[in-house]
Amino acid sequence: MHILLTRPLEDCSEMILKFKSLGHQVSHIPLLNIEKVNYEEIKFSEYGGIIFTSANAVKYLDQNNIDKNIKCFCVGNLTEKKARSSGFQNTVAAEGNVSNLKELILQTYETKSKKLLYVSGEIISVDLDQQLMKEGYGIKRVINYRVKHNQKFNESFVKDLKLNMPDMVYIYSQNSAQSFLSFVKNHQFESLWMNTNLSCIGEKTSSILNEIKWKKIFLFNPGEEEFLLYKI
Repeated sequence: MHILLTRPLEDCSEMILKFKSLGHQVSHIPLLNIEKVNYEEIKFSEYGGIIFTSANAVKYLDQNNIDKNIKCFCVGNLTEKKARSSGFQNTVAAEGNVSNLKELILQTYETKSKKLLYVSGEIISVDLDQQLMKEGYGIKRVINYRVKHNQKFNESFVKDLKLNMPDMVYIYSQNSAQSFLSFVKNHQFESLWMNTNLSCIGEKTSSILNEIKWKKIFLFNPGEEEFLLYKI
């Protein structure tokens, strides 16, 4: 099977090796660039927990003065894995979406406890901090990275892709979906995806790509990529 992965290389290198070991052909097109954003110094002692809605939020957080036993609420398993690899000991993970993360916090963190620190990218799909404030939580949002869309792609890669269209494409965010749609339109091959399956995280992400005709559209959570291959 021919699989197209779209995350930055450092985020999907293990998956590339895994799929290749299973005998699949893997193409890779990084749709987004991630950049660190400078932010004001954080007094971590003021907070009783940290919320991470992406692995990038963990990656770009200055961790020099953090007690690594602080409670960490992670949106999914991949984010929790990144937090654990960064030394955080007290982590819990939701099931890959912000709604589940909110419920996890409501069920396990007392509103009377210390404030929560919410670390995120510049653009978010759900205003989790505002929702938690309405529930009575003290919370501060810190933006520590931004996403930029790739504008230039290797022309030989595009040519080869048109000649050998993938059987499966994985899209991980609304930002990635917008970037992928622009990529397809700019290179004028909107009509070539009818035998390709699209896998997206969430309906909002997949809806952006509905104007392209796909063989089938699947929704998935991070970690389910290999499982999806057995459904097509």
